[in-house]
Amino acid sequence: MTTTLLPTARDARTTIVPGLDRDLKNRTSLRQTVDNTLTMAHRGLLKIKRTPEQLFDVTLQPILFTLMFSYIFGGALAGDVKSYLPTLIPGILVQTVITTSVVTGVQLREDMDKGVFDRFKSLPIARIAPLSGALLADTLRYLIATTLTFVMGFVMGYRPEGGLGGVVAAGVMVIVCSWAVSWIFAFFGVVARTASSVQGISMIVLFPLTFLSNAYVDPSTMPGWLQGFVSVNPISHLVTAVRDLANDGTFGSDAWISLLGAAVIVAVFAPLTVKAYMRKA
Repeated sequence: MTTTLLPTARDARTTIVPGLDRDLKNRTSLRQTVDNTLTMAHRGLLKIKRTPEQLFDVTLQPILFTLMFSYIFGGALAGDVKSYLPTLIPGILVQTVITTSVVTGVQLREDMDKGVFDRFKSLPIARIAPLSGALLADTLRYLIATTLTFVMGFVMGYRPEGGLGGVVAAGVMVIVCSWAVSWIFAFFGVVARTASSVQGISMIVLFPLTFLSNAYVDPSTMPGWLQGFVSVNPISHLVTAVRDLANDGTFGSDAWISLLGAAVIVAVFAPLTVKAYMRKA
């Protein structure tokens, strides 16, 4: 007599869905990456809490730049300060928040010099978590700079026609794009030898992009050869997108170009940064 053995529940699961274990492992890995990233972001927030002077640039710069640029250039470029604010505030906002993203690379280099990231590499956590967590924590800095810039503009008489929804959308646009750009400076932070060199390289990149744009003046007043550069400058597209959202409440082609550019930056520099970080001794 032949005895037929019934499959156990484990055998049935393996037979019917052979890839289930692998799928569960992948989902667990993704969940672990998110959890580790949030933990590292919390660490970054604690650093800011313990050393609040790290926020001086995002609290003082928007106020000083808005006051200086509006009273120096407002009368010459727009006839009066109030008329210049719809042009100036979006430009100041983009420059301030984008410049703030440099701090990501500087602090990353400082942590690596202190051996903090060597300790992280020895822990059973997601490889990208120390980097993505640090970048996520820095979004608080972008939010503070964005809020203060709009508040300062409102105090001086800026009344965005896009309403509260347009202002919020403009702020989100700047924060998202700045977070993407911070991956570039994070890469500099990994490959550079000192924190000061990270800051120096970053400023060399940012200053031409921010000032040779439409952030402060109408490009039509510039020489023809410079207008060509301004028209393809990604900062110009972002500034125009922010102006359209805040001043008109419209989401135009420049906004799509800015978001696409942000996605490309993350797709390119996030893997490069993680790879360079893991190769560091």
